[in-house]
Amino acid sequence: MKTAKNQNRKRKPLSLYYLRPPLIFSAFLRPSLQIFLSIPLSMASGSVNKLSRFAIVLLFSLSCFSLTSTEAYDVFDPNGNITIKWDIMSWTSDGYVATVSMINYYQYRHIQAPGWTLGWTWAKKEVIWSMLGGQTTEQGDCSKYKANIPHCCKKDPTVVDLLPGTMYNLQAANCCKGGVLSSWAQDPVNAISSFQLTVGASGTTNKTVRLPKNFILKAPGPGYTCGPARIVKPTKFVLPDRRRATQAMMTWNVTCTYSQFLAQKTPTCCVSLSSFYNDTIVNCPTCTCGCRNKGDPQSCIKADSPHLASVVSGQVKSGNSGPLVRCTSHMCPIRIHWHVKLNYKEYWRVKITITNFNYRMNYTQWNLVVQHPNFDNLTQVFSFNYKPLTPYARRYCDVMGTKVL
Repeated sequence: MKTAKNQNRKRKPLSLYYLRPPLIFSAFLRPSLQIFLSIPLSMASGSVNKLSRFAIVLLFSLSCFSLTSTEAYDVFDPNGNITIKWDIMSWTSDGYVATVSMINYYQYRHIQAPGWTLGWTWAKKEVIWSMLGGQTTEQGDCSKYKANIPHCCKKDPTVVDLLPGTMYNLQAANCCKGGVLSSWAQDPVNAISSFQLTVGASGTTNKTVRLPKNFILKAPGPGYTCGPARIVKPTKFVLPDRRRATQAMMTWNVTCTYSQFLAQKTPTCCVSLSSFYNDTIVNCPTCTCGCRNKGDPQSCIKADSPHLASVVSGQVKSGNSGPLVRCTSHMCPIRIHWHVKLNYKEYWRVKITITNFNYRMNYTQWNLVVQHPNFDNLTQVFSFNYKPLTPYARRYCDVMGTKVL
C-alpha cells in the first residue's frame, strides 16, 4: 500500500485491528496469509526509523480490544449494531403471523459458523404454531394440546437458522445460511437473516398484542447485549414492480450491541514486529493469551508431535469447541506479524503476515481494519480488496481490507 508525502503532519501512532476471520486455513498445516501495504510518507520525519513509534492493537474473532470493561462503543464503527425487526404481517384467529429479520449493521463484525441463536421470553402464554426459515431448539411441554400440536410451547424459546439446502417449502426469504451473517461493509446482501413464525394464544390487535422481552443474541457465544423491544413505524414493503407498497400491521425493533469483554476477558491474538533495517524480531509477549499448563499435556500441541492428527480428531469428536493451540511462548490462537519491508524517500512498504496456531479452527471469513493518519493518501494494496471506513469526519483514515477467495 502506498501513500503520498506531507511534511506538515506530525507522526501519529498506528493501530492495526484484525477482526473476525475469512481465509480458509488448513488445521493441520502451518497456515499464514501475507499482505503487502505500500504507504507514502506523510510524516514530519519522513522515515520509519523506530518500531516503537507504532502502537499496534488487534482484534481477532472478537478479541484483543482495549476499552473499559463496561464499554461496548466502537470508535471505528460508532453506529454498528444488530437490529432485530419484528413485523406482524397478518392477524389470525388467536394471534398473528410475523416475519423476524436480523440485520447486521456492523461494518466489519460478522457472525460465522456455527451461527447465531436468538432467544426471548413471551409476555403472556404465547405458543409458536409453525415456523419457516428457522426452528426452535426445543419444543417444550405441549401436552395440553390434543390434535394440532404447536411447533414450540416454551415460555422462553430459542431460535436457530436452518441449514443451506433446506427444502424449499420450509424456507423464508433471507434464511437458511446456517446462522452465518456477513458484515454490512463486506456483503450487505448477506447481512440479513430472516424467519417467519405463526404465534398463537396472543393478542389479535395492535392494542392487545404484547411485546416479547429479555431478548438474547448469541453469535454463537456471548458478547451481545439486547435492549428492550420498541414499537416503531410499520415497515413498508415495495412490490417488485415498484408501483405499490404494502406495510406491516405492527413493527417493533430490538437493538443488540457487542462488547468484547462479555465475549472473552483474555486476548486471543498477539502482534510481533520486525523491520528490514534490523535483524531483531520483537516477539509477542510471553503468556499474552495465557500460559502453558504443564500439568495438562493436552493444553497445547507441539508442532512436531507425531500424535498431532489423532489428538485433533479426538478433540473434534468430543465436541470441544475451544481453541487447541500450538505450544508457543505466547499461547495465542492467532499471531499477526508487522514487518516494515521498505523505506524509500517517497513511500514505505509493510508486509503483514497472519498465522493461525489454532488446530481446531479454519477461519473462513476475515477482515483487517487498519488506522493510520496517512491512509487518505493510500496508493497501493497487494493481495486483498479494501475500502475506507469513514464513520465521521476525521483527520486520518481507517481502511478495511478483505481477501477475495
